[in-house]
Amino acid sequence: MDVTERIETVIIGGGQAGLATSYHLKNRGREHVVLEQAAQAGNAWRTGRWDSFTLVTPNWSFQLPGAEYRGPAPDAFMPRDEIVARFEQTVDRFHLPVHYGVQVTSVEPRLEGKGYRVMAGETVWETQNVVVAIGLYQRPKFPSFYAGLSSKLTQLHSGQYRNPAALPSGAVLVVGSAQSGCQIAEELYQSGRRVYLSVGSAGRVPRRYRGKDIYEWLTLAGFFDQTADKLPSPEARFAGNPHLSGRDGGHTLNLHQFAKDGVVLLGRLQAGSETKVGLAADLDANLAKADNFEAEVLRLIDGAIEQSGLGAPPETLPALRDGYGAEEITELDLRAAGITTMIWAIGYAFDFRFVRLPAFESNGFPIQKRGVTAFPGLYFVGMPWLDKRKSGLLSGVGEDAGVIAAGIAADHS
Repeated sequence: MDVTERIETVIIGGGQAGLATSYHLKNRGREHVVLEQAAQAGNAWRTGRWDSFTLVTPNWSFQLPGAEYRGPAPDAFMPRDEIVARFEQTVDRFHLPVHYGVQVTSVEPRLEGKGYRVMAGETVWETQNVVVAIGLYQRPKFPSFYAGLSSKLTQLHSGQYRNPAALPSGAVLVVGSAQSGCQIAEELYQSGRRVYLSVGSAGRVPRRYRGKDIYEWLTLAGFFDQTADKLPSPEARFAGNPHLSGRDGGHTLNLHQFAKDGVVLLGRLQAGSETKVGLAADLDANLAKADNFEAEVLRLIDGAIEQSGLGAPPETLPALRDGYGAEEITELDLRAAGITTMIWAIGYAFDFRFVRLPAFESNGFPIQKRGVTAFPGLYFVGMPWLDKRKSGLLSGVGEDAGVIAAGIAADHS
């Protein structure tokens, strides 16, 4: 028999967005609960990142409310275990009301009166407000043809990869060249593995430029404060993040350098069966997109420097072109190439079907304005481009969560 609980606000998800919202609601004295399906805090960082993972943004950008970085190494890059520890400490220090091991299966309007019914196991939560804070990256993506590849081939999503030693011996095909794909490919080839990399259209930025970390310049230039209405299309919200690394003190990732170091660059993977995969003849086009993205970012920064009068010394980055000399391969025999492992670094899908309200675009993204929907008391936090580019980042989620919490408090004051 279901147990009914009544509470002012239910937050679904105990990751960075859920904890940030909980922190702000607790500071305002508002009654709420956080429902998290995992058994521990920071689950996505704990179980969905490889062993050597670090943030690609400097420590000073870690702005989770209540756990903001104030340590002695603001320009270093936080490793995975410290990230997880900060999530745990935030829950403990502020006594946030997180219930672990609770999976929400539906959110629906109450039949009588205002508010919602949240189904979670054997408990029904009746609440005036629901904050969906599960992020945009919920379900690993795989192409439709991956199940048709040989059972002798080890296939992992990037979230399952841990380290080179955990993989079978042999060459590795990494599919996807955004942040995760490039970082994993680099670690693998530097460990001595033969690596093939299927390149997509993700951009590139240098680690440092004109005397500062690129993240600092982009922040000063307003890059992360860009709003969703400035995007060229709604689909641009889901583009892969530019490749960059925080490992070993932080450094630039460049596909041309990968080619120079012996990585076999390939076009986009588009088909596969048993031991063969088909590839688009778009390698040069995708490399050009990465090059052009970097050039556009540098123009943005140069303009911001000139406008602000900061006087940073000019810099010309090396113009590598090694990738353009690669053979355009349209079919690859995995067995002949010695490939024993494929790592799918093609991102995640989102799925909000448990929210049983017509609150979504045709692609499933919430219809909202800065996280506020047309349904009173229904909110979304923690996804990129809810308001700004940084809405889904540790540097920006607290800002959005604070706005939502303030709105809830005002409605119930």
